[in-house]
Amino acid sequence: MKEFFHSVKFKIIIALTAVLIGAMIYSVTTGGYSSGSNYLFEVIFEPVRNLSSSISDKVSRSLDMVINAEKYYNENQQLKAQLNALYNDVIDYDKVLEENKELRVMLELKEEYNNYKFSPPCTVIARTTNDPYGSFTVDKGANDGIKPGDPVVTETGIVGVCFEVSPSTSKVRTLYSPKTAVGVYTVRTKAEGIAEGGYDLAINGRIRMSYISKESDIREGDVIVTSGSANYPAGQLIGTVESVEMEQNGLSKFAVIIPAEDPNTITSVFVITDYSLDEVSAIKAGQKAEDSQ
Repeated sequence: MKEFFHSVKFKIIIALTAVLIGAMIYSVTTGGYSSGSNYLFEVIFEPVRNLSSSISDKVSRSLDMVINAEKYYNENQQLKAQLNALYNDVIDYDKVLEENKELRVMLELKEEYNNYKFSPPCTVIARTTNDPYGSFTVDKGANDGIKPGDPVVTETGIVGVCFEVSPSTSKVRTLYSPKTAVGVYTVRTKAEGIAEGGYDLAINGRIRMSYISKESDIREGDVIVTSGSANYPAGQLIGTVESVEMEQNGLSKFAVIIPAEDPNTITSVFVITDYSLDEVSAIKAGQKAEDSQ
């Protein structure tokens, strides 16, 4: 400490202090009108004043947060409640739009197929884990007139068939499954076959049309519809032909079909609970599909 008092730094500090004290005394004795001394004083003490002001602001804000903490908490809770209300309104609005869309589709289907009976719009509520064939569960069941074996459709075409039905839910086996086989034909030439699924096809989003006569005229792009059976009404769209090949035995052909609907992406369906379609209506349905090709 003794060395510090004899150091150059200490002497500089003493000198600056003496200058400042002198400037302040001079300013006081001259009535405060010495612009030079005031300027020097302000230049030297400006950083100190700024630091003091900054500290004061921070202290004021901290005190304000402590004093008004409850007020700010209540305001924050009110804002959260308002945001939640707005969020719920948006969800409800989207839900209403979706329900209106489903009802419009249902009305259009009823107008187009007036001999069909449809379930209410069904929402997909679960998908079967680790099922390569994409089976899923919908939120309508026996209470809505659905039975095992009823076909499942969208406004685009056939999706699959119900195979387990409870009072309020139904499990749907898709066209990707080898257990879901349906008689089909080409709209263009009426070439017949059986549409069925399989593992290698399902993982690529395809199904197979088998047992096609080797003389049949079937080609890429042909539209495939149901030919009609106990479970599937005639004229329902299945998909389009991607490719045609000869079976290894050389006795028949098979075609790879791109389904009209991908069961892995749909969110709502309809179930045909009853239908009565005569031969004339089936031909008309096939002709309509051909016209839309």
